[in-house]
Amino acid sequence: MSGIGKGITTASIGKILKSRGFRVTAMKIDPYLNVDAGTMNPTEHGEVFVTEDGMECDQDIGNYERFLDENIPRENYMTSGSVYQRVIERERNLEYDGKCVEVIPHIPEEVIGRLDRAAKKARADFVLVEIGGTVGEYQNALFLEAGRMMRLQRPGQVLFVLVSYLPVPKMIGEMKTKPTQYAVRSLNAVGIQPDIIIARSVVPIDEPRKRKISIFCNVAAGDVISAPDVNSIYEVPVNFEKDELGKRMLEKLGMKSRKRDLVSWRGFVGRIRRTKKPVHIGIVGKYFNTGDFMLADSYISVIEAVKHAAWFCGRKPEITWLNAEQYEKNPAHLKELKHYDGIIIPGGFGSRGVEGKISVIQFCRKNKIPFLGLCYGLQLAVIEFARNVAGLKRAHTTEVNAKTPHPVIHTLPEQMVNIKERRMGGSMRLGAYTCEIAKDTKAAKAYGVKLVTERHRHRYEVNNDFRERLEKKGLVVSGINPERNLVEIIELKGHPFFVGTQFHPEFKSRPLTPHPLFREFMKVAIR
Repeated sequence: MSGIGKGITTASIGKILKSRGFRVTAMKIDPYLNVDAGTMNPTEHGEVFVTEDGMECDQDIGNYERFLDENIPRENYMTSGSVYQRVIERERNLEYDGKCVEVIPHIPEEVIGRLDRAAKKARADFVLVEIGGTVGEYQNALFLEAGRMMRLQRPGQVLFVLVSYLPVPKMIGEMKTKPTQYAVRSLNAVGIQPDIIIARSVVPIDEPRKRKISIFCNVAAGDVISAPDVNSIYEVPVNFEKDELGKRMLEKLGMKSRKRDLVSWRGFVGRIRRTKKPVHIGIVGKYFNTGDFMLADSYISVIEAVKHAAWFCGRKPEITWLNAEQYEKNPAHLKELKHYDGIIIPGGFGSRGVEGKISVIQFCRKNKIPFLGLCYGLQLAVIEFARNVAGLKRAHTTEVNAKTPHPVIHTLPEQMVNIKERRMGGSMRLGAYTCEIAKDTKAAKAYGVKLVTERHRHRYEVNNDFRERLEKKGLVVSGINPERNLVEIIELKGHPFFVGTQFHPEFKSRPLTPHPLFREFMKVAIR
């Protein structure tokens, strides 16, 4: 089933193999017909992660980057939509030499070709391929077929790993293996036998159930790897190595470790476990609720960046979700913000919750609460400053109010064309752009260098027509894109930490190297 940790499993296997001296890259296959993840609502699918080269993709690419400590390129992400689109383009361009183009074999062949190209570009010893969805679903059958074909064509070079959940029903109190048995039979039905089974559950799997899975699922008992719930996802590679997962995978492929080094990672995990003193961070957003449940995946990169910075500073991160809409309905709730060491407003779109976020920003500005605004968070901070400091009472973004007399946030000409012609998918300012840092600013203190690159995902910008007026009133523009003179970072003097970024710094934070802005925000929040 979804959400049990296929992405973390893939990333953890990558970490283990990399620690053993191999070049590793990871890929994600999503079975939906969207060409990329950019047009999906975060409460439907979770966060949209953006690569350095501008691909809007699934959040698991972010997990790969964080665990492997490497940038993952756009070639490493595909969807059913992108595969079908490319096959149809090739057919229209007569690249199939007049053949009848069919779902089988041409779709799986396109998938295999993409895997090969990604492997070649990365010069990888291992390509880890995560197939999204659940075994037995119609949507991912063609990707499983591609895997089956690769196993046949390249004996000894392809392994299959099944991540399966073993429930422990509360009323019974016993771990059940039957769902895993049926999952394996579903895989067998499409011609695939798993080599390794990752046994996900609330507790470690015991030896009797390993033996039972071994008998009924046709794998060695040692190839059933225990994967219990853990306090931190970063413990997973360490747990896998307790069952010698890396060694077993290499033996199956007739390979030997070049080295074995998880020392720094183990040290990091140990630091997480030892950290007890909390730091309290509030995240104000609106992509939380899905029916009667809450989806934290909408802001997963922000969450992980906060954790990285907190652990780096020797604190245990205590994160609270704050719904922006409640501050619109009842402004008296703003007083609760004083209970937090720092407040973050992450990226987003649309009008829902906007006035609540602006009220939060004003409260943080006036009450000297450390504040970090990301993308939309910067834009709303500019609006709040324009309204309440610069005297532009009706200031707004044209995204919400196209007729505002003070459009302090607006679109660039090329984006106006995209909106008018409904070219929405993949048309925002995406991926890495340079940012020049101004001297003697909080941004300069955090980065320690003059020029950086940061990842973007937005359509609206700070309007330079209002910039001089805002700066005269005290708004500090501490980072600009030098190619187009676009505002990238704003901050305020006389405030412990009040910083907004037009880009998404959370996408570049790594466990062992927290992002500089998150690190500086956390230091001030603790202080």
